[in-house]
Amino acid sequence: MNQLSTDPVILLAQAKEGSRVALARLLTMVERGGAASEAVASITYQLPIPYTVGLTGAPGAGKSTLTDRLITTAREGWPAARQQPEEPIAQLAVLAIDPSSPFTGGAILGDRVRMQAHATDPTVFIRSMATRGHLGGLSLAVPDAIRTLGAAELPLVLVETVGVGQMEVEVARATDTTVVVMNPGWGDSMQANKAGLLEIADVFVINKADRAGVKEARRDLEQMLDLSHLGDWRPPIVETVAAKGEGTAEFWQTVADHRAHLIEGELLTTRRMLRLDDLLAQVVAALVERRVGELRQSPNYAELMSSIAKGSLDPYAAAHHLLGD
Repeated sequence: MNQLSTDPVILLAQAKEGSRVALARLLTMVERGGAASEAVASITYQLPIPYTVGLTGAPGAGKSTLTDRLITTAREGWPAARQQPEEPIAQLAVLAIDPSSPFTGGAILGDRVRMQAHATDPTVFIRSMATRGHLGGLSLAVPDAIRTLGAAELPLVLVETVGVGQMEVEVARATDTTVVVMNPGWGDSMQANKAGLLEIADVFVINKADRAGVKEARRDLEQMLDLSHLGDWRPPIVETVAAKGEGTAEFWQTVADHRAHLIEGELLTTRRMLRLDDLLAQVVAALVERRVGELRQSPNYAELMSSIAKGSLDPYAAAHHLLGD
């Protein structure tokens, strides 16, 4: 291959031909933001969307191990679910959403450290992702990255987040099926409730189910679902022991059932349209925020501040002046 291009059109063509280096370059452009990221988006948002499965939950819940096991199972294809027949999955991607380094802006945790068994598999693309310079941070970078992976003809993307903070919840909302991973223990139900995970979960997984407290954890979840569940899909609760590979097939079947539920009821299109509505609003808000930062650096801003301080101008009149109203 010739020297790697910086043209997203060329890079995408190379990525479709199987170049993981070209795909990695595209995702780096997405992460860094700016004009290059927008140039990638101008192409990728015209192309098919991959199916996305998000895995979130408290640190230490075993999400990485579960994701690692899920890769192997998912490579066997979509199992038959409801009215949907079995479907092959030629290749898939994993986005491991890590905290940003305060020094470099890069991902602190390494993807190949967590999923070494698949690092050299040409049908599996694994990428750690952090905020870096993307407009709007991870909440916008992740949807852009997902669209890039879909444009490169990867039909399935697994998105794993590190924790259960507000950012992780926002990232989870960028996926078609959201999985909340928990462990046995009295604190799990309280944590799920506080983090708002009940609102976003399509599937619950009680991992490390060989430990004491599984019945209690399931009971607490069932009770909370009884109180809060609305709609025709009640999030199922699956028990796994990811470290031993137990329950992974049942878990994948449950994900396939949810996917079939969305497709059959034409809910997948509706859910994606709602996400696009939120995404556009976030992009507008981020652009406005950036514009405000630019205005604050202008001499005109300082003059208006001085006028407000002297009492000759109020903040609202000054704001309208800055915006050209």
